[in-house]
Amino acid sequence: MDYSLNSQNFEAEVLKSNIPVLVDFSADWCGPCKMMAPVIDELAAEYEGEMKVGKINVDQSPDIAQKYNVMSIPMFAFFKNGEVIETAVGALNKSKLQGMIDKVLA
Repeated sequence: MDYSLNSQNFEAEVLKSNIPVLVDFSADWCGPCKMMAPVIDELAAEYEGEMKVGKINVDQSPDIAQKYNVMSIPMFAFFKNGEVIETAVGALNKSKLQGMIDKVLA
């Protein structure tokens, strides 16, 4: 899964999505981001149809990162109905992210 988000498609894919969206704010040079990538891919597959999962490169879309106050990466933001309802920063284990997802989907 490589669902790339950027400044051009962010509004349509995230803010106007009819299902919740998990946005992974990351960068190519970020070690913890690379470590999280397989976990994010697994979650994208497990929650397909219930939740959209997208990745946004903060270096390529600094406007989006700035708008959502991304200070450290990886940062995970959960959007529902166009609003951020939950965020988490840093490398997390899969069960912690799953718990957040289940709360968002509830």
